[in-house]
Amino acid sequence: MALRSDWSRRSCSMARGLDILGDPWGILVLREVFFGNGRFDAMKARLGASDSVLTRRLGALVQAGLLTRRPYDDGVRRRQEYVLTGKGEDALPVLNAVVIWAEKHLAAPSEQAHMFVVHRGCGARTSSADSCTACGERLTAENTSWHSLTRTANPVPLATAPATRQSTRQNGTAA
Repeated sequence: MALRSDWSRRSCSMARGLDILGDPWGILVLREVFFGNGRFDAMKARLGASDSVLTRRLGALVQAGLLTRRPYDDGVRRRQEYVLTGKGEDALPVLNAVVIWAEKHLAAPSEQAHMFVVHRGCGARTSSADSCTACGERLTAENTSWHSLTRTANPVPLATAPATRQSTRQNGTAA
């Protein structure tokens, strides 16, 4: 069942991108996976989503190629967790842009309700979605942290796609 209208064949790049990244639940699921929270029960607890909503959003992100399932053993049975793919990792500037825009333009309901994008290379908060405004280095999941004051006192390094993505990047074949 489709979550909404299908815009995947539109001639506008923005419309095609919004077909995948335009759902708020989908963006929040990606946020959780970037925070390293890829297990269904942990995401459900953090997001407050119903099983059906979370299942549909995870399925859509897997189908779109932004996430993949990876097996793990919880001590009782074998389960699946969700991890980023290279395509999912490439969505980072979109999520950074949403955070930066919200911090700039939307009032927070409390002093703790803030989130910042931090470049781990120099330790500075940035006001750019794709490069550090302090040192100019390009932001990637490998060198970026998010600091959500409601989660932790310190910035959290972001999850990255499995190592196969990194070796592909080093060989110069990834975009």
